[in-house]
Amino acid sequence: MENLIEVKSAYNSLDKLCTFFKNESVYRCSKIYDTWEIRTDSNGQMEHCIVVKKSSMHAIKVFFVNEDTVKINYVIPNKLMNAYFGKSVKARQNIIEIATGVIKQALLYGFQKKAFSELEQLVLKAS
Repeated sequence: MENLIEVKSAYNSLDKLCTFFKNESVYRCSKIYDTWEIRTDSNGQMEHCIVVKKSSMHAIKVFFVNEDTVKINYVIPNKLMNAYFGKSVKARQNIIEIATGVIKQALLYGFQKKAFSELEQLVLKAS
């Protein structure tokens, strides 16, 4: 689950956007390095993103794709939970891994979609 949202020019940096999220919601918000997708800037340094957590199982990752557009992705913020319930990034999977991946996605999709929609509404307030 992901979406591109255009934000107001008043929120043109991650710090300003994070401050807005902290003031406008009850969710936990933090600016951290993007460890889900290892994105790097022109200097080879890891880029930052904002993580807005609803719980240890549901969160969105927000980062800028250009000056006024942010991309939001659903992530599992807890590293241990992400290892169990996140998507596998292995190049080759055996049949058991494929089957359990499909079952996990079927069981969790409704909860993830609901959490993503709630957190997406917060980002839409900044647009």
